[in-house]
Amino acid sequence: MSEQSEPFKRISVDEAYKLYGEANSTVVDVRQLDEWNAGHVSGAIHIPVEDVISRVDSLPSGGDLLFICAQGVRSALACEMAAAMGRESSALFNIEEGTGAWIDRGYPTTYGNDS
Repeated sequence: MSEQSEPFKRISVDEAYKLYGEANSTVVDVRQLDEWNAGHVSGAIHIPVEDVISRVDSLPSGGDLLFICAQGVRSALACEMAAAMGRESSALFNIEEGTGAWIDRGYPTTYGNDS
């Protein structure tokens, strides 16, 4: 359940998968490079959480941004940062269960330094 004070919506990996692949949705993985290389959502873009503010302009605009990390903590922080930098709250989503749950469900995953 989303807290009223949060400028984003919390979603499960199953909910994220329903949005995945839509033309107006982008998955943003905010984990470290070694975590990214160990497996990430196919087609995701990689922006480590500490770089979100400095690279906010490289995030696609006009669509939904689905942030993911290992367990939903860093991705929630990234959502907060994107909102603070002027991104529309209604387009910000935190994938709560994280990349491990995505992989466990058998959803499209890429390994190594490819997107």
